[in-house]
Amino acid sequence: MVQIPNPPSPEPSAARSVPTSADVARLAGVSRATVSYVLNNADAVRISEPTRRRVREAARELGYVPHAAARSLRAGHSRMVLMPAPSFPAGPLYSRFLTELQWALGRLDYTVVQYGTVGAHGDEAARAWAELRPVAVLVPGADLGPRGVEILKRSGARAVLTLGPEAVEGAHALLTDQEGVGRGATRHLYDRGRRGIGVVVPAERGLDVFSAPRLAGAREAVSGTDATVTELPLAYDERDAARLAARWRPLGLDAVFAYNDEYAMLLMRALQDEGLDIPGDAAVIGADDLMLGRLLRPRLSTVHLELPAGRDLAALVDRAVHDPGAAPERHKVLGATVVHRESS
Repeated sequence: MVQIPNPPSPEPSAARSVPTSADVARLAGVSRATVSYVLNNADAVRISEPTRRRVREAARELGYVPHAAARSLRAGHSRMVLMPAPSFPAGPLYSRFLTELQWALGRLDYTVVQYGTVGAHGDEAARAWAELRPVAVLVPGADLGPRGVEILKRSGARAVLTLGPEAVEGAHALLTDQEGVGRGATRHLYDRGRRGIGVVVPAERGLDVFSAPRLAGAREAVSGTDATVTELPLAYDERDAARLAARWRPLGLDAVFAYNDEYAMLLMRALQDEGLDIPGDAAVIGADDLMLGRLLRPRLSTVHLELPAGRDLAALVDRAVHDPGAAPERHKVLGATVVHRESS
């Protein structure tokens, strides 16, 4: 066994003094108030661009950054917007939405912090989030109840927002109509002459909050018709897709709404490997309208989803922070449009 020697301890050096706003003010030749206005992006005070530039250059030269805790004390609240990482697998659509939201909140001088989801859930998770004293919390999915909202508000959170299919008492709600996604996809298949329609329900943990209402929407779309809807549990795994494809013919299906584009591509390849023609033997439609679906042969039909614009959600967060006593708002934010391509 080779031992790695420990490096010698460094010689003690004199502690460097931490630069302050007073140091920046002296170097820039301005008042400390001007430094505060410039570095906190205050628009209410008119400061010339050359002065702003001088202050920023002085701060960079000294390595000075504003103290977030001190800034929070002056404002009476933090500027942190906490976003718990989703407990479900986040795809490209959600990642783009998150990037746009972070940019929009940054323009309003908020800092977005993502919080990992391992371990705590429900009220226990809300208490963990509350320890960080965020000014706002935006919770994706369904991992928050009324008690959790109360915990966050008592800790000082001025705004609590949820993004999911259902509203939570006490929180602003961005409602995503997942039933409409399943309804639109299934109606499209029915209108194309399909009567034995399968609906993929992912086996992965956390996706049931989306897949259950999509399945309900699919059933509603053909209620009272001669079509049938068959639930198809499927793990995001090639072997599981191959097993489903192998028993496709005995199931008597001629179409499938595959939950989203990723599951649709997985299943479509397995069906083709089994010798089935797409769309002759099985019409396939997904959701999300990913670029990769347009590169397949046949090109993948899909449901194009429109999440809220980051700037609109950032404006809602800012409005709620400035008026924490206002009644919770409810907004339907998920637009769903069927895009017909060759696979159906």
